[in-house]
Amino acid sequence: MNIYDKYEAVIGLEIHAQLATNSKAYASDSASFGDLPNTNISPITLGHPGTLPVLNKKNIEFAVKLGLALNSTIRKVNEFARKNYFYADLPKGYQITQDKTPICNGGYVTLFPNTEREKKINITRIHLEEDAGKSMHDQDPFNTLIDLNRAGVSLVEIVSEPEIKSSDEAYEYVTQIRKLVRYLEICDGNMEEGSLRCDANVSVMLKGSTTFGERTETKNMNSIRNVKRAIDFEIKRQIDLIEAGERVEMETRSFNAADGSTTLMRSKEEAHDYRYFPEPDLQPVLVEENYIAEVKKGLPLLPNELYKVYTNEYGLSEYDANLIIESKPLGLYYNELTQHTKNYKAASNWLNGSIKSYLNENGITIEDFVLKPIKIAALIQLIDEGKVSNTVASQHIFPIMINQPDIEPIAIAEQNNLIQESNDDDIINYIDIVIEQNPTEITRFKNGEKQLMGFLMGQLMKVSEGKADPKKANVLLREKLN
Repeated sequence: MNIYDKYEAVIGLEIHAQLATNSKAYASDSASFGDLPNTNISPITLGHPGTLPVLNKKNIEFAVKLGLALNSTIRKVNEFARKNYFYADLPKGYQITQDKTPICNGGYVTLFPNTEREKKINITRIHLEEDAGKSMHDQDPFNTLIDLNRAGVSLVEIVSEPEIKSSDEAYEYVTQIRKLVRYLEICDGNMEEGSLRCDANVSVMLKGSTTFGERTETKNMNSIRNVKRAIDFEIKRQIDLIEAGERVEMETRSFNAADGSTTLMRSKEEAHDYRYFPEPDLQPVLVEENYIAEVKKGLPLLPNELYKVYTNEYGLSEYDANLIIESKPLGLYYNELTQHTKNYKAASNWLNGSIKSYLNENGITIEDFVLKPIKIAALIQLIDEGKVSNTVASQHIFPIMINQPDIEPIAIAEQNNLIQESNDDDIINYIDIVIEQNPTEITRFKNGEKQLMGFLMGQLMKVSEGKADPKKANVLLREKLN
């Protein structure tokens, strides 16, 4: 038996999401990303004597949105605390956070929704806090540089119960959280920019045991893939230690993306004593039922709800529905498209096929796509009315529409002589040409090789330059051959 199969992992994740507010959590400084270092700061951000923080109301709205989406209980009386520690990029020497009174308690994240692997991971708490600045160790060979633009930016911290059992589940958990905050438009979810960050608490224990092993906390994963890599490394490292008769120490570790390893940052003996105490400069915030109800009314349809609409009402396959809900902008485009056509399957095929291919080839997103949904709906209508074939629409009309987005599809079809021919005499003429050009295949077909029908239909569509009505052409071709 593989020694690693004797153990099971116990994983809890802490996700910090930067809230998409224009200004910081307790000051009016800009919260924008990518500005010149140390330009979005003020005496309040820096904690100068005599300055007072003022709560950004958007923090409460966004946290309530997230809590409602995760089925959490929203706290009515919210108090704030100071989390005290010294670090070079923490200008005040403390962070304003929530200690004993998180704004959201409970709730859950659904992993692998609508599949046989579906599983709920419970949430412990979601609380509000402010971010620290950023230390940069790779800009100067001799010094660490500090950028305080990020100091004071609004955050929520989402803490899971230790119910995640593998790196695959952890990957899915972070994926679902990122998708959710993007749908809610409360965080852009860009891990590479640090606006979504994940810390992984990992321990191992023998299968069947009820006693958790000693845990470690791993930081500095800047992608979902790296969260998975870090957890895989840590599980193996801990099992190797135990099998060698050594102990797993409670410690904080850093992830190295270059080789996928984790290294010691600080041990339990060096752990912070944060000396929490109530924030004296902020009054408690009351979140009343009518406020929660107003926020709830403004929630968008979330991915799992859209999935049910797409599969149950629109008749899409699970695969097609999941492709669309993967990204909110795609979902919005599809929803608008279905306002102009009831051919939901064709709308899905165009979005997941030709449109996505064009986006990928040109390195753009659906927000930058030149064709409005109503134009794609008009193209679908042309096909449904039998005026053009799907092949002609995708290979000829669609490319012209992209270059001339203001012209209607029907006008393009007429100008380029692409209207489908359904006149029996015209189609029979094309059939006669195919029979004349392919005598060997015609003989083989008549001798029983009925699979050649596909080849002959292809030749017919080629001869007609895609303009022959394929349904009518198929019927007439069979009649002629028989």
